[in-house]
Amino acid sequence: MAHDRHDDFAGTTFGDGRYRTLRRIGGGGMAVVHEAHDQALDRIVAVKRLRTDLAEDAVARSRFAREAEHAAALNHPAIVRVYDTGEDEGKTGPVPWIVMELVEGYTLRALLRHEGPLAWPRALRIAAHVLDALEYSHERGIVHRDIKPVNVMVTEEGAVKVMDFGIARAVHGTAASLTAAGHIMGTPQYFSPEQALGHPASPRSDVYSVGCLLYELLVGTVPFDGDSAITVAYKHVRDQPLPPSAHAAVPGTVDDLVLHALRKDPQLRFASAAEMRAAVARISPDGLADMTAPVAVPTGRAQRRTAARDRARRRTVLVAAAAAAACLLAAVLAVMLG
Repeated sequence: MAHDRHDDFAGTTFGDGRYRTLRRIGGGGMAVVHEAHDQALDRIVAVKRLRTDLAEDAVARSRFAREAEHAAALNHPAIVRVYDTGEDEGKTGPVPWIVMELVEGYTLRALLRHEGPLAWPRALRIAAHVLDALEYSHERGIVHRDIKPVNVMVTEEGAVKVMDFGIARAVHGTAASLTAAGHIMGTPQYFSPEQALGHPASPRSDVYSVGCLLYELLVGTVPFDGDSAITVAYKHVRDQPLPPSAHAAVPGTVDDLVLHALRKDPQLRFASAAEMRAAVARISPDGLADMTAPVAVPTGRAQRRTAARDRARRRTVLVAAAAAAACLLAAVLAVMLG
């Protein structure tokens, strides 16, 4: 990977020497993500750190701290686990970090790129896991606000993991969204009409985003797109989506499910993630009887990645005296709509 001027962490230790940073595995506009060796427990983890050039940015620090607070409070099989949080002194001030489980697998974005649209039973099963995670976070007063393919992973064992609570907010918290007045948090292709209008997000907003996600899993494209964030936001507010069956072979019951999640008026959608999840179970071929059954992953590719990871692990042991290998894409992407 090419050198990144924001990556000042490779090879360093942090957390009072407990963790040693290994290779970089991801990054976004606000943070960088590395593999790290937890020397106390002798395990490989992922660490997300605020970019050093943002250490004095109050908004960036607040968003990062909020992600750490929210994610650390969530302990669910379908949510990426946070093990530790803290901050170390950097060149321009304290640099906060989050240590989390290292998830080896594929984002739904990568899965769609590799396979294209998914068979509808498989898409429903993935959506059910995402809804399980959201039901859990909503019960604890946390709305994700940025459900999209890059924020959901399928592990090589077939488990589904929701990640990146960087712009999540408490349902009953303050109205401040850590943005300038009139600006919106989220990704235009997946946020709800009420978010597009600048209104507070609610659990029903996450339901709408799951509707967008499920639509894309079934069809291969989002229900609304355009050449600017404003265009996409307008379509969320004004346009009606075509049913998924206009693009793919899905039954009418799946059309009804998706279009119900995508209703413009939040009060006309599923009332909760739990209600939508129950609807998914009713139309799934197996009724989601065994949610421990893995979601299928592309086997050949997984085997190649496993072999490559094992080779990388052997190299890292020789160089850094720690086992290292993984594929975690963690990006914090907040698109501001004026």
